Amino acid sequence: MYTFAQRLKIIAYVLMGLGAIGLAIGFISAPSTVAEAQAMVADAHGGHESDHESDHGSDHGSDHGDDHAAMIHSTHDTHDSHAATTGHDSHADDHGDAHGEHLLHQLQNKPWAALYVAIFFFFMIPLGTLLFYAIQRAAQAGWSILLFRVMEAITAYLFPASVIIFVFLVLTGAHANHLFVWMDAETVAHDEIIQGKVGYLNVPFFLLRAVIYLTGWNLYRYFSRKFSLAQDNANAGDVSNYKKNFRISAVFLVFFFVTESMMSWDWIMSLDPHWFSTLFGWYVLSSMLVTAVTVIAMVTIYLKSKGYLPNVNHSHLHDLAKFMFGLSVFWTYLWFSQFMLIWYSNIPEEVTYFLTRIEDYNLPFFGMVALNFIFPLLILMSSDYKRSNWIIVMAGVAIVFGHYIDIFNMIMPATVGDQWFIGWSEIGGFLFFAGLFIFVVFRAMTKAPLEPSGDPFVGESERFVY
Repeated sequence: MYTFAQRLKIIAYVLMGLGAIGLAIGFISAPSTVAEAQAMVADAHGGHESDHESDHGSDHGSDHGDDHAAMIHSTHDTHDSHAATTGHDSHADDHGDAHGEHLLHQLQNKPWAALYVAIFFFFMIPLGTLLFYAIQRAAQAGWSILLFRVMEAITAYLFPASVIIFVFLVLTGAHANHLFVWMDAETVAHDEIIQGKVGYLNVPFFLLRAVIYLTGWNLYRYFSRKFSLAQDNANAGDVSNYKKNFRISAVFLVFFFVTESMMSWDWIMSLDPHWFSTLFGWYVLSSMLVTAVTVIAMVTIYLKSKGYLPNVNHSHLHDLAKFMFGLSVFWTYLWFSQFMLIWYSNIPEEVTYFLTRIEDYNLPFFGMVALNFIFPLLILMSSDYKRSNWIIVMAGVAIVFGHYIDIFNMIMPATVGDQWFIGWSEIGGFLFFAGLFIFVVFRAMTKAPLEPSGDPFVGESERFVY
């Protein structure tokens, strides 16, 4: 049986504590008025924005004055000239008010968006692990059986993560933030595109779908874990629980591939309600799956270093590293396919998604490609490197960090625009949920033996060497 190390437990508590402090500072420091928002932006730009606005204003005023004088000279109608000027000033004031309100919403969204990035990222790790686990069950794979307890421990985080993300979505639906613009009635009233989608994009149906997704995923996790443990305690020759696990895994995969795509549309793509991509569900799935397999490998290596999982050998880790490599290439294929086709077709309502990210998020947008493709490709291409634990861990850290940035790039541009930076909220969100993830996962490992004994193919996994 695994014993939750006190040092690791303390690390989890410290991460949660520091993360909670960072999140609290992020929320407290968010502006509450337009004036505060404008002051924050001015301070962030060191006064350059004010100088720019002053120069722009004087130039604009000078040009407008010249035009105004010419108009008087040509028409000799000072009354009409004054009316036109007054109208222009009124329009400018309205535009300034709208810009200030938009800026306020962006900065108020920032801690919420950072929190959402962290919530979703750590939610997708157990969900991706559950998918990988179900694939192994449905395929009746023999090599991975000794890793099942590790996968089941990681998926233990699925239930608390589901509760957290559902509460977050409920708060969003109650207008605690402005992340999803289609939830704002005033915005919908002036937007014909969103009006055409209101039958699908409405809060009650949105939350109902979330309940269906989360319930289905958690039910599969509960029964699969139950049958897995029951198989260990079954009489010799009794494989009924193994067969039950096989059947429900096959059904779950059908349910999952439909609901995962819908989830990605609902929870991420609808942040940009004017934009859509037929590849988006697969793209999110690939990010989810490669991150999950990477975490499985890193947790397994950690347990091996502490003397657990004696029957897990380099061949098992080599196979996990092959999945890390292959899924990284798969993610890159989907990323490039989505990017290239949209960029080449140059349809305005599609290409704006990437324009925003390239112009305002240039470093994280292209940096994640290096972390998620180039680095894993160069490191994990060699078969010998796939058998080296420290190389797998090094590549794993880059992959996990890279896909966190990937989720960051999916969520932040639609919610905070160009008003992004790595601050208290971003760091605090990552630390808090990293600590919570570690605590839940390693605590779950203490509930059952780390190596299954009743699986009919466990011997094949123990002899898995090549």
